[in-house]
Amino acid sequence: MIDITNVSKCYGSVQVLERCTTRVTQGEVVVICGPSGSGKSTLIKCVNGLEPFQQGTIHVGGVSVSARGTDLSKLRARVGMVFQQFELFPHLSIIDNLILPQVSVLRRGKAEATQKARTLLERVGLAPHAHKYSGQLSGGQQQRVAIARALSMDPVALLFDEPTSALDPEMVNEVLDVMVELAREGMTMMCVTHEMGFARRVADRVIFMDGGQIVEDSTKGDFFDTPKSPRAKHFLSKILQAA
Repeated sequence: MIDITNVSKCYGSVQVLERCTTRVTQGEVVVICGPSGSGKSTLIKCVNGLEPFQQGTIHVGGVSVSARGTDLSKLRARVGMVFQQFELFPHLSIIDNLILPQVSVLRRGKAEATQKARTLLERVGLAPHAHKYSGQLSGGQQQRVAIARALSMDPVALLFDEPTSALDPEMVNEVLDVMVELAREGMTMMCVTHEMGFARRVADRVIFMDGGQIVEDSTKGDFFDTPKSPRAKHFLSKILQAA
């Protein structure tokens, strides 16, 4: 589904990704973790063309992300992205936040888009709030709307960039529960997160990054039980102790 080969990226003289290679198969859930500044968010933003990269290749469903003729709008519809900040339009109602991209990008009719939006808001437990605005919702509710909006585009994969990091602790589980359900339904997912409980629960693999490199890429069992690198062992000792 997602094939990343020798991807490198620089911001000026600063190397933020260095020869990153990994694959994500259909239905697989991959958690990406590591210290701040290790390149995690940059890597997944490269997957749907939100960040350009200078070397290497990324293919999603056989489509090259960086090829000159690639329609990035179409690609981003197929590979949804859920950000730390919810990126909802504050002047639109919740349901209109889901209708707009379907009509403008997928060219769906208004009636079909509205029905899809209602179904997805029901799915994430927010149907009663359909006609409210984002400012009237909690952070956890807004993030669930953002997930529903990504799903409204019928994506083949979803990318999550620390989706719970901006939430109060009591709101984290309501978002993670939706993500767990998506994983159980077979959605292909790449998740940048420090929520190690989520990783233990649903991840098929864990990628550990440091200094712009993929240091470890292993099953969750191997990563948590027998991490290979001293850097990963230190990271786990700190983050699990904090949890």
